[in-house]
Amino acid sequence: MGELTRWSLTVSRQTDIALRTLLATRGGRKGDLSRFVEDAVNREVLRATVRDVQDRNADADTEALERLIDDEVRELRAADRA
Repeated sequence: MGELTRWSLTVSRQTDIALRTLLATRGGRKGDLSRFVEDAVNREVLRATVRDVQDRNADADTEALERLIDDEVRELRAADRA
């Protein structure tokens, strides 16, 4: 996880109980709440990034993108074999 930063979060009592219940049913241990929040934040950041890239490329030529992807994958595979 690297260097840690402490957050203060405020959530509804209902959300707190729901999450703690979920974690307890999974055999929750110390640190699980922090890991859950970090995983959720990372997923949302990834989703937002994907949406931004999709929006930015909405008008792009699909065939040109496919060729570009194929070329890059081919280069990576060749570099892997070398």
